[in-house]
Amino acid sequence: MAKKKAPKGAPAGTKLIASNRAARRNYSIDDTIEAGIVLLGSEVKSMRDAQVQLADAYARVRDGEVWLEGVHVAPYTFAIGFGAHDPDRSRKLLLHRDEITRLKARVDQERVSIVPLSLYFRDGRVKVELGVGKGRAKADKRQAIAARDAERETRRELGRYAKGI
Repeated sequence: MAKKKAPKGAPAGTKLIASNRAARRNYSIDDTIEAGIVLLGSEVKSMRDAQVQLADAYARVRDGEVWLEGVHVAPYTFAIGFGAHDPDRSRKLLLHRDEITRLKARVDQERVSIVPLSLYFRDGRVKVELGVGKGRAKADKRQAIAARDAERETRRELGRYAKGI
């Protein structure tokens, strides 16, 4: 199996577990935040095997804490009985108090969503990259795709011009 790339802009020593590619398409991401996550041992072992799905995941601020919900971490194959975990449980995120209050204020005032963009190991610890942004309408998605295609075509033509073709 090929090694997965680290998240964009991530320092050395990171290993990607899972990424939520649909989040960047469905949301206009304004800001990103890195957070730790509280996990059980069997969950970490499942994440080492990349048995994670972020497709319908989101984060919410509840009682002054940030919780990650909708993440499916498959049960570890060799954890039976006591060592097993609930695959769809809510997981607490580790953020500083001022980051939590800023997030809560933005969610309440600006009506933005908090979505996980990627899960990765950094120095042996699982981190989650959260994106803060507004949902896109269908027309906005089309405009974003058209702008991306135009940018790609421009870069392609500039590359051809630089080569002298």
